[in-house]
Amino acid sequence: MDQSTIDLPSRLLRNLKPWLDAANWRIAFSGGLDSTVLLHLLATLAKSESLPALSAIHVHHGLQAVADAWPAHCQAVCDALGISLQIVHVTVQQGASLERAARDARYAAFTSATRINDVLMTGQHRDDQAETLLFRLLRGAGVRGLSGMPAQRALGQGSLVRPLLDISRAELEAYARDHDLRWVEDPSNQNRQFSRNYLRHQVMPLLTGRWPQAHASTARSAAHLREAQGLLDELAQIDLAQASLPGEFEWSGLPSLDFAAIAGLSDARQRNALSHWLEPLTRLPDTDHWSGWVDLRDAGNDAAPVWRLADGELHRSAGRLWWLNGHWLRTPVVSGDWHETSLALRLPDNGRVMFSGQTPAGPLQIRYRQGGEVMHLADRGHRDLKRLLNERAVPAFVRGRLPLLFRGEELLAVANLPGLDSNALEGWRLHWQPSDEDQGLR
Repeated sequence: MDQSTIDLPSRLLRNLKPWLDAANWRIAFSGGLDSTVLLHLLATLAKSESLPALSAIHVHHGLQAVADAWPAHCQAVCDALGISLQIVHVTVQQGASLERAARDARYAAFTSATRINDVLMTGQHRDDQAETLLFRLLRGAGVRGLSGMPAQRALGQGSLVRPLLDISRAELEAYARDHDLRWVEDPSNQNRQFSRNYLRHQVMPLLTGRWPQAHASTARSAAHLREAQGLLDELAQIDLAQASLPGEFEWSGLPSLDFAAIAGLSDARQRNALSHWLEPLTRLPDTDHWSGWVDLRDAGNDAAPVWRLADGELHRSAGRLWWLNGHWLRTPVVSGDWHETSLALRLPDNGRVMFSGQTPAGPLQIRYRQGGEVMHLADRGHRDLKRLLNERAVPAFVRGRLPLLFRGEELLAVANLPGLDSNALEGWRLHWQPSDEDQGLR
């Protein structure tokens, strides 16, 4: 038995040390070589070490007839090891990339299964890491992409962990032979129409034939790039700290940044800071589409520029950058009369409004700006609503959503705007909570 094979359990345990206090360890078990070895290693360690509860999850994609036998194989392996198995059937959406669609369906199942303080482990190894870096290099990825697969990241309410990233496929194969393990072979892994399979079967053998340490060296480069990405993330946090100071319209609940603080950075630091800020909010654009940021940044001061991204829009207004998605991109619908003014009024696609203090006499109605509205102010007489909104530098995208309180044709109040949202003599104020849902995270 090879010494590296003997050392595998201790190396795995060392890699998993930060998660020994997790509630559960769940293995993503495809039935293939990598996950079979990972499952066997953990089941063996559990006999001598105090580990969290072990279980496995098998995702059945239903993409090929041969795969119909895999759940039974996985069940037999788990039964022999005394590990419970959850089998999840998913539907893969047809599209341009079957690989990506299957991966999305698989990880959606993993996310649903991962609870608070759970760890879900996958079996990617060092060779996979090398192939990932090369694949992304050929697609023109930046530092973040070239840093490869992270050893751990958030997943659902817990964490995704890849504890085999410093272990080669050859070592896993040797362990499987030494322990007489059996696994399934996915026929699609031989299909060289898939880019990763082409790299694995056509390109990597040529590289390792000339440079035997190619897998190890490439994986090491990915580690260096992860460190570089970490430094870029730290720089982004420094640059975003000043830009993230609260602005005047924090009640909107929208993610926002001070525009001048971002625009004052070098071009590279602008892209770095914005990438860091946008990453949890939307799929990031490729290099060619960053021209949208330049157009937004360089637009005139009287403009209201918009940069449309995959999962929402970046707006520049009132001296800030604003991230809008979901209901903020839909036109709100008037809900009708407000009869029970002692209760909050829910507005379709626009949160809710409520009074503090006394409530004005009715009948009352919430409407939205159409243009031409006039409001009477005790100290200024009748004033155009447009002018009043301009004076307060209300962002353009907020103006069409601001709840306006009417009694008949009389505009009584504009929610949330000091001086316009209340009647001091009657002792009431109109409050607007723009959304009951979480803003931002996709």
